[in-house]
Amino acid sequence: MARDNIVSAIDVGTSKITTLIATLSEEGEAQVIGVATVSSRGLRKGQVVNIEEATTAISQSVDSAERMAGTSVGRALVSVGGNHIASQNSHGVVAVAEPDREITQQDIRRVIEAAKAISLPSSREILHVLPRGYIVDSQEGIVDPVGMTGVRLEVDTHLVTGGATALRNLRKCVEELGVEVVGMVFGGLASAESCLSETEKELGVVLVDIGGGTTDVAIFVDGALSYSSVIPIGAINITKDLAAGLRISLESAEQVKLLLGQMPKTPVLADEEEKTRGKTEKTDELDVSALALPEELKTLSRRTLVEGIIKPRLNEIFTMVALELKRSGFGGMTPSGVVVTGGGAETVGAVECARRNLAMPVHIGTPKRVSGLIDEITTPGYTTGVGLLLYSGKTEKAEGGTFFAGLGKIGERVKIRGVAGKIIDLVKSFMP
Repeated sequence: MARDNIVSAIDVGTSKITTLIATLSEEGEAQVIGVATVSSRGLRKGQVVNIEEATTAISQSVDSAERMAGTSVGRALVSVGGNHIASQNSHGVVAVAEPDREITQQDIRRVIEAAKAISLPSSREILHVLPRGYIVDSQEGIVDPVGMTGVRLEVDTHLVTGGATALRNLRKCVEELGVEVVGMVFGGLASAESCLSETEKELGVVLVDIGGGTTDVAIFVDGALSYSSVIPIGAINITKDLAAGLRISLESAEQVKLLLGQMPKTPVLADEEEKTRGKTEKTDELDVSALALPEELKTLSRRTLVEGIIKPRLNEIFTMVALELKRSGFGGMTPSGVVVTGGGAETVGAVECARRNLAMPVHIGTPKRVSGLIDEITTPGYTTGVGLLLYSGKTEKAEGGTFFAGLGKIGERVKIRGVAGKIIDLVKSFMP
C-alpha cells in the first residue's frame, strides 16, 4: 500500500500511552501495522503535569511502534482529555453568495466560520466545530446542503473547547520528538468513531468512555455529537480504593482488579439455586496466590471487594454521568441507550451499575473496522486509539483529498515564497 496512506495516532491517557500506525483502505478501514503501549508518566487526570516525564513516555511508545511497523512517525493525530474540556452549541447564519446559483463548499465554510464567532476567553481554544444540521430557507434537518438552491443558509454546530495551556503542553511533548501534530481530537469523539454504529448515532446514544483518570461523556442525537464533557474520576480511583481498603500497593490493587474483571460469571438457574447455596462460602473466596503479591495475600472475599469497594465507586461515576445527561437536555432522546467503553469498562460490575443508575440499555463497546495486528487491541481500552485512525480516514474523505493534503499546500507556498525572495534579491542587486 502507498506510503501516503499510512496514518499514525497517539492516545495519551492518564494510565497508558498507545501509539498506533496503520494503513487506511478506501472504505475507511484501518489495517494496523504497528502498535505499542507503555505506562503513562507525567500525566494526571488527562493533563500533562511533568513535560519531561511525559515526553519520555511518549517517546518510548512511538519508538516501539516504529520498530514494529518498520516506518517512522512523521505526523500523528493526538487524543485530548482532561477536565478542561468543555462544549457548547452554536448557531451560524449567512446569505448565500450567489442566490441564483447553488450552495457551494465556500458557503458551507462561511456559515461554519460564522458559528465559530463566539466570545471565548483567551485561556480557551476551539478543538472541534461539528455541524449538527443545516437549515436552508427555513427548511430544517438538511445533512448536506451542497448543490441546493437557497438564499439563507444556517447551521447548528457543536463546539468542543479545551484549555489553551493544557493543549499547548501536550502538543509540546509530542513535537519535541520531531513528530508533527496534525490534529488534536477529543477522546470521546475518537472513541465514538470506532465503537458506535451509524444507526446508534442516528437514533441517539450516550457514550461513556471510562479512562484511567477521567471519564468522557459524548451524547449523539440525530447522528451528530450534541453534548460532550469530561468527569474527573476514572478507573484509577477504583484501584486506589482497593489499595486503601486492602492496605496494599497500587500495583497489587491493579492486579487484583484485573483478576476480578477476568473471572467468568456463572449464572445460577432457579432449580440449581438450592444445590449451589451451600457452595456460596467457597465461591466467595478469591484465590490471589497465583499473583504472587508482595503483601503475601492468599485469599480475599469476592463479595467484599465487589459490593463493598468497587461498586460504590462505579455508582458514583454513573451518578455523575446521569447528572451530565440531565444537564445536556437530551435525556429522553437516546433510545439506543448507553455504550460503555475505555479500560474501566472491563471492571467487574460496570455494566450492571450503569444499567441501574441510568435506567437504560447498556452494552460494552469495542473497536470495529480494524484489521491487521489486532490481537491485543480489540478490547475497550484501545477504543480511542483505533478511533483516532478511523477519524483521520473520515477527515480525508470529507476534505476530498489526502488527510495531510493541507500540509502539502503549505509546502508549496513556502517554495513559492523562496523563489520570489530570490527574484527580489536579484532585482535589488541591480539597483543603485
